[in-house]
Amino acid sequence: MNEMVQNPPPTAGIRATRQRAAREAAATPGADRVRVNDPDRTMANILQVATAEFADKGLAGARIDEIAALTSTSKRMIYYYFGSKEGLYVAVLEDAYRRIRRIESELHLEDLAPEQALRTLVGFTVDYQLANPDFIRLVMNENMHRGEYITQSATIQELNIPVIHAVRDVYQRGVAVGVFRPDVDPVDLHMSISALCFFNVANRHTFGAIFKRSLDTPAATAQRRESIIEMIVRFLRP
Repeated sequence: MNEMVQNPPPTAGIRATRQRAAREAAATPGADRVRVNDPDRTMANILQVATAEFADKGLAGARIDEIAALTSTSKRMIYYYFGSKEGLYVAVLEDAYRRIRRIESELHLEDLAPEQALRTLVGFTVDYQLANPDFIRLVMNENMHRGEYITQSATIQELNIPVIHAVRDVYQRGVAVGVFRPDVDPVDLHMSISALCFFNVANRHTFGAIFKRSLDTPAATAQRRESIIEMIVRFLRP
């Protein structure tokens, strides 16, 4: 059963909630008043714990009571900030995509030669997803919901525009100097990069068990990383 007290807030609701929290802090009694006085820290704490909870148990299995018990806030305050369990879940998805896209923007791909920029982007994607398995689990869980909640978030749609622009820029620069072939769709290229990196984390345990391979050793990880980079680069060569 959904732990729900009201309809999920709109995507822009986090910003509005911070403003509301600041306005209503004086009217909030007891320990919760202290928490409301620092909504950014409180919400960050909730999101961090909720990310692990939703990644581990999915939307249906996660419990607001458990998230409240593991944070410095209360169940009442979680609903106060996010409106519902579903609202918190959407906020977790937004935060997960916001983190990876923020780091991608710091790669400065525009300063690198096209092939080196591509290698840097693919290598980063391999490393990030390997180091953040909760991101993979969240995406897997949302796919089980057929993207029902991610489509409710205009924020996630906007967050993913820059990465397509970055991929397109790297690709078009490579085509212009003759190092990439001129018949590849940038969205399809992004999907191919994501697919290889995603599988590397999502299926490592089943693949390793079936084929009796240890995929967690530093040597195996490095070899697979290089293979993924080479596959993408060679796919684009003329």
